[in-house]
Amino acid sequence: MTAIQIIGGGVAGTAAALALHKAGFGVAVHEAHPDTGADIGAFLTLASNGMRALAEVDAAEAVAAVGFPVTTMSVLDATGAELATVPLGEPEHRLTRYRCLRRAELAATLRAEAVRRGITVRHGARLTAVTESATDITAHFADGTSVTGDLLVGADGTHSAVRAWLDPAAAGPEYAGQRVFYGYSTVAPPAPAPERITMVRGSATAFGYLRSPAGETCWFARVTGPAASTEEVAGTSPAQWREWLRPLLSPDDTPAARIVATTDDRLMVTNALQPAPGRRWRGRRAVLIGDAAHAASPATGQGASMALEDAVVLAKALRDAPGPAEALARYEHVRRPRTERNIATSARLTAGPTSAGPRPGSGRPGADQPPGPQASGAGRGSRVDEELLRLLAWDTPLP
Repeated sequence: MTAIQIIGGGVAGTAAALALHKAGFGVAVHEAHPDTGADIGAFLTLASNGMRALAEVDAAEAVAAVGFPVTTMSVLDATGAELATVPLGEPEHRLTRYRCLRRAELAATLRAEAVRRGITVRHGARLTAVTESATDITAHFADGTSVTGDLLVGADGTHSAVRAWLDPAAAGPEYAGQRVFYGYSTVAPPAPAPERITMVRGSATAFGYLRSPAGETCWFARVTGPAASTEEVAGTSPAQWREWLRPLLSPDDTPAARIVATTDDRLMVTNALQPAPGRRWRGRRAVLIGDAAHAASPATGQGASMALEDAVVLAKALRDAPGPAEALARYEHVRRPRTERNIATSARLTAGPTSAGPRPGSGRPGADQPPGPQASGAGRGSRVDEELLRLLAWDTPLP
């Protein structure tokens, strides 16, 4: 049995483990972080394409039980007027509806599924080096241990250590031009509709919010301007970030400013990143998936769903191809055009006019940008297209 070592125990890594295990491979997951989360956790919305990928590895039920459905999107302008209301995904099918949940919850659910199926998931294993021979590949960890396999899968995120080894001359991820804020409030916006995400095309921000069945309002804001430094992120309190955002939101006649004002300390900020073009995805015995290969700015909301697609396609490629070289080439041939379209779409939606706003603690200006979500992973309307369905269908060989 082919032994596959996966570096990274987040969404991409654990989904790949489930898919590869289903395809009959021996697999183990090695995650750098300990069991507990490092922050409050950003939320995400899995689109129908992501839920379909989960269904192919028999994990859609488990994830659906953790998240809540999102079946409609409304778009407001800065005056609060509704510009559009559209259905999302495939709301008539319970397991293909959009689902909202925290990223950490999604990863934990997939890890629990992996452990339940007998897959080894090891925490506290930080990759420090990779060595390769003619017959195998070995991952070396900071604690002095190492593991050897026939193939190494780099699912270790935007700052991937596997990618740094595979393509040492490549540039790292680039700042995409926006800070992204996530927060949670227990104060409801006016007349909250069930299963609805509201996007606000504000005069100074890209803002979105939705309310969970438990009464928690999840929100995000994308703000165009200079990147937040490591020192700024570490040294700025949630209260300071709230006061920084409020002047950008207050001029608009929407619920955005009130939602942020009633947010407690569950508020986080990160910089949107995107990959430099032309980076390698694969070597003889190593391959990248998820954000390690194709992280995009969050404007399309497709990062997790794309990673789930990667997992299914990689497992099918390795299952069906005569050898690893052919399998990895087929995986990249199928996945690269689609993920690069998503990166380009996210970049277009991120780019736009700016307006000034204060920088916390300094009075320096910042800026922001209106939203532009995609209704489906296919980029062709609210339905998942037939070509994608064939690629994800477990019993259908890859082209």
